Amino acid sequence: MADPLHELRPIALGDAGIVAIARLLREVFPGARHFTEEVLRWQYVENPDGQAVGYDAWSGNMLAAHYVTIPLRAQVEDREELGLLSLNTATHPAHQGKGLFTRLANATYATAAERGFGFVVGVANTNSTHGFTHKLGFQAVGPLPALVGIGRIAFSEDPSLPGFAPVHDPAKLAWRLRHPAYRYTRAVQSGRTFILSQRTLKGARFILGVEGGGHAADALPEEPMPLLRSFIGLDPAIDRRRSLYVNVPMRFRPSPLNFIWKDLSGRDRKLEAGRVRFHAFDFDTL
Repeated sequence: MADPLHELRPIALGDAGIVAIARLLREVFPGARHFTEEVLRWQYVENPDGQAVGYDAWSGNMLAAHYVTIPLRAQVEDREELGLLSLNTATHPAHQGKGLFTRLANATYATAAERGFGFVVGVANTNSTHGFTHKLGFQAVGPLPALVGIGRIAFSEDPSLPGFAPVHDPAKLAWRLRHPAYRYTRAVQSGRTFILSQRTLKGARFILGVEGGGHAADALPEEPMPLLRSFIGLDPAIDRRRSLYVNVPMRFRPSPLNFIWKDLSGRDRKLEAGRVRFHAFDFDTL
């Protein structure tokens, strides 16, 4: 049904568009101080995998709602593929309850499929997972473990590739570590580089991601590995049987997260949670 009150337009990535989007995001999420014009340009425009794909809903001269995805290159089974990461969404309080998010998302995915993007992935909390799966056709692949513990994180020596894993080439790593609002450090253990955020989970330092050596993360300031640390994400190489880490029960998490997937290739592909490598580094831009 036509909506005479809202006009859907592809997101505008010039200065005026970025300013309008940032203003809406800050109004809807007043506690999210990272929604600045500088951060949005970094996310939406400077990403080496490509510029953002999304739609806005306008009511006259007012930006009523916004939905965006950013390009993400990933290894999907045995080939590298360009897809999208579902990211920011916001609807102005005066325009909520009108189905704008679903319309914006469907318009985004239709445009993305026409442009040859192969998939959309994202991380949804408990409240939003149902909308993605029942209204937008996503697969709820599985919950993200939230590990808290001490000592080293043990990895298996299985050389097989996961069924899904974002590509971390030097350009992508350098861009990700150049966040305008946050700074990261690293700790090195057993030949792996652990990228550390300043945030904590249950008092434990937050590990954003784990990389091999010889890449952009090696330029980060180094610190000793924190005694108590946490990790949120999927990685089939992590061997929890040889690690002193526990998965925080769902009832103790402020917002349990699920990894979601939507195939845009027309082949109705599915993913298995046990074959996905997806660290907080890949979806949490804090």
